Amino acid sequence: MTDPVAARIAAAPISWGVCEVPGWGYQLAPDTVLRQMHELGLAATEFGPDGFLPDAPEDKARVLAEYDLRAVGQFVPVVLHEPGHDPLPEVESAMAGLIAARASTVVIAAATGTEGYDERPVLDQDGWATLLANLDRVDAAAAAKGLTATLHPHVGTMVESGVEAERVLAGSRIGLCLDTGHLLIGGGDPVALAAAHPDRIAHVHLKDVRLDKARAVQQHETTYTGAVSEGMYVPLGQGDVDIATIVRSLEAAGYQGWYVLEQDTILTGSPAETGVDPAADVRASVDHLLAVAGGR
Repeated sequence: MTDPVAARIAAAPISWGVCEVPGWGYQLAPDTVLRQMHELGLAATEFGPDGFLPDAPEDKARVLAEYDLRAVGQFVPVVLHEPGHDPLPEVESAMAGLIAARASTVVIAAATGTEGYDERPVLDQDGWATLLANLDRVDAAAAAKGLTATLHPHVGTMVESGVEAERVLAGSRIGLCLDTGHLLIGGGDPVALAAAHPDRIAHVHLKDVRLDKARAVQQHETTYTGAVSEGMYVPLGQGDVDIATIVRSLEAAGYQGWYVLEQDTILTGSPAETGVDPAADVRASVDHLLAVAGGR
């Protein structure tokens, strides 16, 4: 691959149905996932949930190298809003693995403290103050270790909507992980956010979603997990997110970071049993991204 965007396309195990949520679905073996990432020509991957790769940082790096993959970052959900809870030990443990694997980015989500993404409490002023202060602490700790910290707006966390993302941008120094799917599902506008704050976007998760399914989640007609199982996420270019405008806007603004392809998937069984082939969807997303980036 010679295109500058092509060299910055990374994968994430969630596209293969590998997720940290208990009972999420059938979990493919790491060898299958990593081998298919390599066969698709992807340059790197995020680590995936605990247990997907070995625990020891050096072993994480070794396993990825066996498949000719670089490490790009790790999704780290931590509780940030509770005054009596210090999130730094959890984040620093994750950062040790990232450093050993020569990765660049720690992707923080403001966890609720409960399992899953179907319900969340509402923060008061004190909770927001604690959350924003902890984000600055995380940002400083990452920078001290040569890493980039980002906050990932995520459905079912304390920061999911466009309004909440704007509050983070206004109240903290941390960079943003622009997740095009979660922002849309959370009621935000990923196109507008990319255009308004290109200087704060340090990492990108590219997702495409069906707006009808996203609206059902917003209106509490179904749960987030239920919508995922019903095919809310689709390959890039097959949903209602304007991927082309987002990518072209970021590239025009000088974005040099990763584009991590994420199509949240729940598998009900092995591909041989179900006929569902996650790799085919990832391939379609790669092709679409290269097509829109080449047209800028």
